[in-house]
Order: sequence, then structure tokens, then C-alpha cells
Amino acid sequence: MNKEPDKNKKVEFKYLIIIEPLGFLYGSAGRFLSPENLVGRSGTSFPPSSATVSGIFAAHLGNKAVQDLYLAGPFWGNTEKVSEEQNFYVPTPLTYLIKNGNFQHKLIWNSEKKGWFDEEEKSPTDKFEKGTWIAISDWQSPKKVKKTPWEFSPHLHPKLDKNQRRVAKDETKEEGSLFLENAVEMHPDTCLVYLSTHTLDPGWYRFGGEGHLVDINCVELNQKHKKLLNQPVGKQFAIITPAVWGSNRLSYREPILLENGENGDRQENKENTHKNAWSVETLYTARPHTFRYRMGNHENAQPHQPKLLSRGRYAVPAGTVYVLKEPLDECWQNWDESWFPKEGPSLKRWGCGLALPL
Repeated sequence: MNKEPDKNKKVEFKYLIIIEPLGFLYGSAGRFLSPENLVGRSGTSFPPSSATVSGIFAAHLGNKAVQDLYLAGPFWGNTEKVSEEQNFYVPTPLTYLIKNGNFQHKLIWNSEKKGWFDEEEKSPTDKFEKGTWIAISDWQSPKKVKKTPWEFSPHLHPKLDKNQRRVAKDETKEEGSLFLENAVEMHPDTCLVYLSTHTLDPGWYRFGGEGHLVDINCVELNQKHKKLLNQPVGKQFAIITPAVWGSNRLSYREPILLENGENGDRQENKENTHKNAWSVETLYTARPHTFRYRMGNHENAQPHQPKLLSRGRYAVPAGTVYVLKEPLDECWQNWDESWFPKEGPSLKRWGCGLALPL
């Protein structure tokens, strides 16, 4: 019989996992494209989620050793500054409107007028930049933003016939074995960063698909960041990692409390089968994106080909700002485990919806 998770278990991030690429990284998601459907940016997914990093821990420490592992990310930083100063970049809250690399407006929720307004009580209508990042050390009062330090570089991978220079074909199909890899090139002085409760031995590891190698280091998290992560999120907060809320079948914009046992799947189509965990007054968000991960099946899987694919869900994007009617007096690390969906491990294990107060 499986042991029930401790709903009040305290999670404490203690380390920064620093991942420096040794060449290209893998930036594709989903099935391979056919020769008749080669679209350069179709299926791109980068940076890798913390579930990918979890796979490295499980492969090198064993499944038993990572049952109490928690990770959060992805983030990035300049390699030297992350190692020495532990300063790295997290997604910009969406209420900060950025144009030409500068802060133009900061939106504030007006409870009386039921709307988001800037400092002059106006609603900006201009177009603003997306996908920017701010330094974790400037979280309380950010003054500048950074753009992503990576570029996609599509590569065609043909598998050739043994006896001639042509793309190999399946004997039962007419399609060739040509597929597209969306490789990613990061700036030489940058790295990916993840928060972790466990340490990992430094060294070279395979990271993501296509056998790309990375150099991984681990540093102990400083007290300044620990203090920030331990602050109660209060009435208004932003999430800095994608958040998947709901059950195994349905996705929501906030945590729900299911009344029917294991994720409420059997009664989900009926009314009144759940209630909201938070009293959300409003939120400022963007379009959701898909969220999926793979779990290795060691009995049947081939090397580097895990067979167990999770159910597809929709994630609330990082940067989303929540405004609650009643403040939460706990930091994310103390949030109730039952708020997070579970399919195999709880999604809290992978830092789902890591939140910081605004």
C-alpha cells in the first residue's frame, strides 16, 4: 500500500543546480516531423522543465533516493555571477509592462473599479514585450530586464540507407526517416539554473534529447535567497514557474480541492465535485501552454527512450500575478501538498507554481 504524502511537509530549497551547455542543447517537443511537414519552429520547447533535471537525479542517484526530491525552474544566469554571487534571472511578472527593454508601466489592481491600471490610473493599450527576465536579487524593486540568451538552430537529421546515399525508408511505409531537431545555442557565458533540495555531484551529464552534454555544478543557496523563498506570499504574488492546477483530466487557473479520492476523475463531469483552495479576486495572466513529461519504464524501455508519457495538461504561464481576497500566510515551500495534481509524483516535486510575494 502506498504511503500517503505529508500534506504539511515543509520543503526547503538548499542548492542551485547550474547547467552549462557543452555545445548545442535540445529544444524540440512532441513527435518528429515528417518530410512533408517540415516547419522550422514547430514543436519548440526550451528551456527544459525541472522534470528533465529530475531525470538526471533519478538516473544517477536511484529512484529511491529521489522520493523526497523537490526542484524548481527553469531559470538562467551569467555563469560567473551565478557561481560567485548567486544572481540569476526569473520570469518578469506580467504586470510589469516592458517596451524597448525598459519598464513603461506597473499595473495595479483597483478593487473599486475592478480593473488593472498604471500609476496614473490609466489602462495602457500599446504593445509590450514578452518573455523578459529580471534578476532575483532585484525582485523587490527591479529596474532593468534581460532577454533570453539563446537562439534556435534547426537541424535536419536524415537516416541513410546502408547501401546508398539516400534517406532510409521504412519497408512498410513510403515515408523517409528525415526529421527536424530544434537545437538551441546559448550564449557562451550563460547557464541554466534550477533550485533543488538535493545536491548533485559535479560533472558531465546527458541532458535532454539527442545526447547533448552539459557541465553541471551545484552550490549551496545563500541566506538572502532562502529568506526570500521563505516569505509568505500574502495577498498578491507572482509565479515564476509554470503552474498546473486541477486534476488529472481538467486544468484550472488556481488550485482546487477535490472531494473524490484520487484526483476526482470518476466524478469530474458532475457538478460541485470540487471547491477552490484560494479565494482569488483576480489574476493577470497570458495564454496557457501545454505541459507534459515522461517517466522512464526500466523494464521495457530502450536506452534514452522512456515509454511512460504523462497526460497532457495546460499550465498557467510563469509571470502570472494573483490577487487574493484573503492573504496566504505561508510561503510556497509550506503550501499544502493536496493543492497540486498528482500523476506518479506530485507536481509540487517539480516546482509547480513557485510563487514570490509582490
